[in-house]
Amino acid sequence: MAMMLEQSEEASDQELIGRAGDGDKAAFGQLVERHYDFVYRVAYRWCGRKADAEDIAQEVCARLGRTIRSYRGGAAFTTWLYALTLNAGRDMMRKSAREAVKVQAFGVHMLIGGEAVPEPDGQAERLWAAVRELPDKQRDAVLLVYGEGLSHAAAADAMACAEATVSWHIHEAKKRLKLLTRSAGEV
Repeated sequence: MAMMLEQSEEASDQELIGRAGDGDKAAFGQLVERHYDFVYRVAYRWCGRKADAEDIAQEVCARLGRTIRSYRGGAAFTTWLYALTLNAGRDMMRKSAREAVKVQAFGVHMLIGGEAVPEPDGQAERLWAAVRELPDKQRDAVLLVYGEGLSHAAAADAMACAEATVSWHIHEAKKRLKLLTRSAGEV
């Protein structure tokens, strides 16, 4: 009985978004707590590395705090979070690429200490590794449709493009993945 009362008193995302936009830190905390696992899962599927996914998720939380007022409710909140997460991932990748260029330019060799966490070695992980080699738009479409189970229409909302464009990206990604997996000997 107490559980039912607690669930009925739980605020909706829209309520929390409104309150967080007005500066309610507790509402913002509830919103982040409610959606953090979702953001982390999208980030991990996008980049494939736990540490990077954690960094992306943290960046999304920080961005969310700065941009919560700009959410207008035209699409589902999770659709908006997809876009925020994918953009944070792309930004992190660009920053990493710039840093790599700097490191090479100065001839610095970095050693990473600590114990490495072994990556999963299954066929699914190899496939997601191949997905991460796809061009950005193809990778994003595959992640949203197959990784997150979105319809092509919902993925189009998250990617800010037409549904037909998502379908085309999926089609092209399948062709490219077939080539990638064949060249890796995984027919």
